Amino acid sequence: MQRREFLTLSGMGLAGLMLPHSRLIAAEQLLEPGDVARKKALAEAALGTAKRLGASYCDVRIGRYLNQAVITREAQVQNVTNRESSGIGIRVIVNGAWGFAATHQQTPAAVKAAVEQAAAIARANASVQTRPVQLAPVQGVGEVSWKTPLRKNAMAVPIQDKVDLLLSLNAAALNAGANFINSTLFLVNEQKYFASSDGSFIDQDVHRIWLPFTATAIDKSSGTFRTRAGLSSPMGMGYEFLDGDASGKIALPGGITAYRDSYDPVEDAIAAARQAREKLKAPSVKPGKYDLVLDPSNLFLTIHENVGHPLELDRVLGYEANYAGTSFATLDKRDAGYRWGSERVNFFADKTAPGSLGAVGYDDEGVKTKRWDLVKDGILVNYQATRDEVHLLGETESHGCSYADSWSSVQFQRMANVSLAPGKTPLSVADMIKDVENGIYIHGRGSYSIDQQRFNAQFGGQLYYQIKNGQIAGMVEDAAYQIRTPEFWNACSAICDERDFRFGGSFFDGKGQPGQVSAVSHGSSTTRFDGINIINTARSLG
Repeated sequence: MQRREFLTLSGMGLAGLMLPHSRLIAAEQLLEPGDVARKKALAEAALGTAKRLGASYCDVRIGRYLNQAVITREAQVQNVTNRESSGIGIRVIVNGAWGFAATHQQTPAAVKAAVEQAAAIARANASVQTRPVQLAPVQGVGEVSWKTPLRKNAMAVPIQDKVDLLLSLNAAALNAGANFINSTLFLVNEQKYFASSDGSFIDQDVHRIWLPFTATAIDKSSGTFRTRAGLSSPMGMGYEFLDGDASGKIALPGGITAYRDSYDPVEDAIAAARQAREKLKAPSVKPGKYDLVLDPSNLFLTIHENVGHPLELDRVLGYEANYAGTSFATLDKRDAGYRWGSERVNFFADKTAPGSLGAVGYDDEGVKTKRWDLVKDGILVNYQATRDEVHLLGETESHGCSYADSWSSVQFQRMANVSLAPGKTPLSVADMIKDVENGIYIHGRGSYSIDQQRFNAQFGGQLYYQIKNGQIAGMVEDAAYQIRTPEFWNACSAICDERDFRFGGSFFDGKGQPGQVSAVSHGSSTTRFDGINIINTARSLG
């Protein structure tokens, strides 16, 4: 990632934290409790109004969305924001068609008016709709609650402590050889109350955390520079994620430290500065075919773009074609037993995994979340679908992957945590590398490019180490691997076992029109792919 790309990321992050009808608030207000009884009363008013208007179904989402961002550069604090957005989104089915409306006014009168507007929209949609909405049945769960398991609520940590942490990692990176350093702390808390005419009243409290940074080293004699971004993942955890507990670390070949469920940002910043400076002296990669050993910090993005997205059913059906493209993984391929990868490749979707970004108790349609297979023993077996889509797969139960990024946004199908299952045979990263004669070991997320059907793609990384005769032979630079999705996954020849399983993730994954963002994790263990084409990204064609 280049320096300007990090600055762009910071801008995207702040845009992702901007919510409709939001307001800046004091940090102390982030901890104000919600009134569940009041939410239930408003929900019941909406459900009653919808029934009187002839709705066959209604759901109500009452949301309070809280975001905090602390942004620093070297010894300066560039920005601190605390933002709140709250309101009510109401969805109804009338005459077999959907209607949706939202209001930021949380009063019985405003709720009634929103229901009336949603019902009017549904009637208008029904006049041009060719087939009625077909909802998979959901058994009401009554009054239940779910919370992200936390040991330390990040919203309760004083701003000064967060600033001190960021400035300390900045200072550590500068002392270790970086010329520039940017660091940011993003925090999200979604307080969501869901009620439906199925008989569910669900209160959820969801937390996410991310601390990205980029260290830059400059060769002043030549003017060239190299960067290294942080290697941690965003997580669905509290501030305990930043404790740097030794039990959450993994020592890897090449002297790299990886992080599982506990992150030491100062330690990583020191390593980033040293590695950025080492990259200045690293030779440029020789293009050609290599066996790749991909760390989870790199492979997560390939899973996200070339497995998670093409297996979203709405994309497969063409609903996202105008904005995000379609999918090569059409329904006929599933029916024909399409070979997605080698027999050791197993992908699963999971909205329950502890610590993951997508973990919730219930989705935004009130469906209890679960785990299900997408690719089994290399064969495509399923997709990701919501209540009004899953019948198209011949199934009667929603997968529980509906999400809206705000009370004012209509919920729709969003990617679950899609992960590559670890290998079943004991295998460490060191032992995997011992069997590689000519390869490249890649860490971290880099630049990437994907076609509109998620079939052809190119991915870079943060760190590249050449492997010669089973040994790490030093760092190289300017590499990117090119793939065709099925060929790439069929080239998978080994996967490390569960001891190496780690999450990567996307904190601001965009989809839909109007655009929405969601957060999703992708787990894997270090994985080997044989005979993959590597290009030199610094090579000039002129």
